Amino acid sequence: MTTTVATRRRHLMAATAGLLAVPSLAGAQPVAAGRPVRLIVPFPPGGAVDITSRLFAERLGPVLGQTVVVENRGGAGGLIGADALAKGEKDGGVIGLISATTWCAAQFMHARMPFEPQRDLTPITQLTDGALLCVVNTQTAQQRGWTDFRALIRWSQANPEQVRMGSSGSGTSSHLNISAINRFADAKILHVPYRGGGPAINDLLAGTIDMMFDVMPALMPHVEAGKFKALAVSSADPLPMLPNIPGMKAFADLGLGDHALVNWNVVTTAGGTPAPVVQRLFEAVQTVARQREMVERLSPLGYGIVLSESPAAAAAMIRAETPRWQRLVEISGARME
Repeated sequence: MTTTVATRRRHLMAATAGLLAVPSLAGAQPVAAGRPVRLIVPFPPGGAVDITSRLFAERLGPVLGQTVVVENRGGAGGLIGADALAKGEKDGGVIGLISATTWCAAQFMHARMPFEPQRDLTPITQLTDGALLCVVNTQTAQQRGWTDFRALIRWSQANPEQVRMGSSGSGTSSHLNISAINRFADAKILHVPYRGGGPAINDLLAGTIDMMFDVMPALMPHVEAGKFKALAVSSADPLPMLPNIPGMKAFADLGLGDHALVNWNVVTTAGGTPAPVVQRLFEAVQTVARQREMVERLSPLGYGIVLSESPAAAAAMIRAETPRWQRLVEISGARME
């Protein structure tokens, strides 16, 4: 389930090629008959997906030549927002940033799904990928001697369920990741699900919870401010922007040498949207993603721009990734009623 650094660099180079020679599509036939386009964020404000979606929406409107309105629909690990997207207009009037867990993993965790991803959602293009960053409340780490990730795991083994890890919801990549770590490393970390990354971050700042394992854009400002201490990343190896923060290979002695997780997001619209509309949106998204400012704003925060060659290629990637996420669900034992 890993995405290698070399692969990410190739994708990033492809995404940034021709940054200054991107045409505007504002004069083309509008989607949704020119009505405002709703961009659904399946999490509350303040989290990584929300930050990325708002950066994206600001730039998509001028490219389309029409208004793009951000609409937060948080809850159920992203399923509420994805369900609203699945039941939305089939003319390009509703889009959203949908993660690997919703596309690939949720169907294996839930006894009942409100929609079928492959039938009720249409992928436009992959937009980003990123490893999860493990951070702890700096003051708590000092009090408990969590000098590194290994010390955190050892402390949790000696103090079962006394380490409280907040996540952006049950069934998210954070939840799957910590479930797998608990199993492989015999850790005893308590998962505390929230309705999104923003509320969890607020409680981590306050010391109500102790740690998070989540995507980086919303966490890094607090690491840089000294409020959070970064201990590890969920990829196999360190990331270029955080070369001193170890990946999972460094913890082979804990049973984590073969565990790694990289999440990704796909710009998505409602199932049944006509192919010409999907293609129009594909071209607009690609235009936005190749803008230098978009790349520069996301890259230092751990999100890489990774673009599909076509909507069909995005769909093929999702199909190829699904068995990997199914296996992670099985390994983690994560189940939701």
